[in-house]
Amino acid sequence: MVDINVKGKVAVITGGTRGLGLDCAEIFVRNGAATVAITSRKADACEKAKAYLEKVGREANVNSKIISVPADLSNESQCKEFYEKVASQVDRVDILIANAGATWGEPLETHPVSAMSKVLTLNVVAVFQTIQLFAPLLEQSGSPEDPSRILIMSSIISLIASDPAGTYGYAASKAGVSHLGKNLAVQLAPRNINVNILAPGFFPTKMSNGLLKVAGDALTDANPRGRLGTKEDIQNVVLFLCAKQSNYLNGIVVPIDGGAHLAGSPSKL
Repeated sequence: MVDINVKGKVAVITGGTRGLGLDCAEIFVRNGAATVAITSRKADACEKAKAYLEKVGREANVNSKIISVPADLSNESQCKEFYEKVASQVDRVDILIANAGATWGEPLETHPVSAMSKVLTLNVVAVFQTIQLFAPLLEQSGSPEDPSRILIMSSIISLIASDPAGTYGYAASKAGVSHLGKNLAVQLAPRNINVNILAPGFFPTKMSNGLLKVAGDALTDANPRGRLGTKEDIQNVVLFLCAKQSNYLNGIVVPIDGGAHLAGSPSKL
């Protein structure tokens, strides 16, 4: 039997208080992570998520330390403060999931330039800064047998050119961080840090619920598997990519979408 786990590891998840980020944090706690640090903009969301993850740990009989730090990572100084608060409580980082993100959907003619700027700043610039800050702690932990891991949360929208919702900044940002991840995979591998890119399809989350409501059955009908993603779908991939058994996987983009990117998204919703 292969025991795939993250026992004793220290994980940092940005945007870790809800949606896919919280799902990632949960699977780390359930599988023995020593410390899980999360962040989002709202302090109450951080405290609520911290309490939830501590409850998960008790139920799984795992004594994971949960660090919860509110921060707006699109603000350069707050991003640095988040790093400093985490670094003051850990001596290494084994896993970094750059998940925090935002979106905006509006037709081309009225789409605000300010919205483009906001989305690109959080989805690309903040990802770069977060990785830049945590790289020394990741390098300190990694080894040839079990490199440290960076997972960048991209999207299947980075793999297709059909955007019926007018999410121009989001689509561009996800293509951008996918390329950033490939570039960093080459640069950081000699420092025993593997970088991989997740490309989820449609999952029922707070960010996507508005679009899912408008789409109705269109997205499930267009999916070869005939359904949306579940938290177990993302959790199983994340756990494997952060476990020792995946130490030779570096620089890959993993679509987690049931094959929807091969069929193409509906052109109209």
